Amino acid sequence: MNSRERFLAVLDGKMPDRVPVTLFICDQGHFLNQLCPGVDPWDFETLQLKVIEIQRQFGVDIFVRMLFGLNDPLSIHMGGLNVSQQTDRWEVHTEESQRGDTTVWKSTIRTPDGTLTQEFSRNQQRPGTFVYACTKKPIKTPADLEIAVKHEPPMPESFKQNAKRRVERIKAALGDDGIVGSWAPHGPFNNASLLIDHDELYSLFLTDYDFYDRLMRFAMDRILGYARAMDEAGVDVHCVGGNVPGGFLGKKTYDRYILPFEREYISFVQQNGTPAMYHNCGQIMNLVESYVDLGVCVVEPFSPPPLGDADLARAKSIVDGRYVILSGIDQVNVLQKGSVDQVRRATEQAILVGKPGGGFILQPVDFLEYGTPPENVEAYVAAALEHAAY
Repeated sequence: MNSRERFLAVLDGKMPDRVPVTLFICDQGHFLNQLCPGVDPWDFETLQLKVIEIQRQFGVDIFVRMLFGLNDPLSIHMGGLNVSQQTDRWEVHTEESQRGDTTVWKSTIRTPDGTLTQEFSRNQQRPGTFVYACTKKPIKTPADLEIAVKHEPPMPESFKQNAKRRVERIKAALGDDGIVGSWAPHGPFNNASLLIDHDELYSLFLTDYDFYDRLMRFAMDRILGYARAMDEAGVDVHCVGGNVPGGFLGKKTYDRYILPFEREYISFVQQNGTPAMYHNCGQIMNLVESYVDLGVCVVEPFSPPPLGDADLARAKSIVDGRYVILSGIDQVNVLQKGSVDQVRRATEQAILVGKPGGGFILQPVDFLEYGTPPENVEAYVAAALEHAAY
């Protein structure tokens, strides 16, 4: 099997010749910036082509997760309402300011029914590596929500052509060496967290369910067009954020208040046969069974302590092949900070636990950090391939 066939077999519930072994490399900054410091951080296509090149050099099955350039406007993924477009009912005025290494865009949105404000920030951690967030959320009251529901502009028609062009370019460069995923808009609860303060969101389903239900509906409806366009662009898998409703909420709370919305969105995303991969990089063990009811094809990344609470062997037993598990080794405490021997031992342990019965993809549990020794990555790949065959 080639790498593409290997991935697609696993995603289709079939047994491949060996476990797919891959890397999670962000398409801007971090490990990519470490290896390619001279690349323009705003040349997104070149960055994504570099992700392919780096994975080829390490000899893995390539998984490209497209975010930058594809998720445009970036607010759809990083937070806030759409301030990239204006209409006669959605007048946007944005002021840019600098606070040390942080650039802040303060937007005032005027509509016939009232005014909304939000702040979006980009912090430069080091040259070429940025963190993005909506640092002052636009939705505070039910009245704010109704303004957004009524007036926020829909996805621009140009998004479809842009997505198709970008995905086709990366797939052509990749060939049969792997698969292309899109960071589709987050699941509804994650998306809601980009619009309203977390402190309120985590209690809203108990204090004002009608407001919560309306918010979740809006958080889902506003992203469906973007998810559909990414699907029509030809991606192989949708990467869906599901980390905000983590296992710390408990199974009972998740199943009652969050799962119905997430399941509806996953069903929409997968309706044309493109698999979705649900990403919860924090506490997860309380929700392993709930994710069966979610109906998703893949769940990741089952972060071990101290990053998360995952017990890979126990998760494999609970899941019993009902969805694909994508997991592996701690990318910070082992791959970035550990010795070559520690990397080898952790990799061997992870693949021997995840491999039996199939339904498993090996990858460091999250994106490779800046300062990760390449020799550690090489040790991970060598140990994984040594034990990958079925």
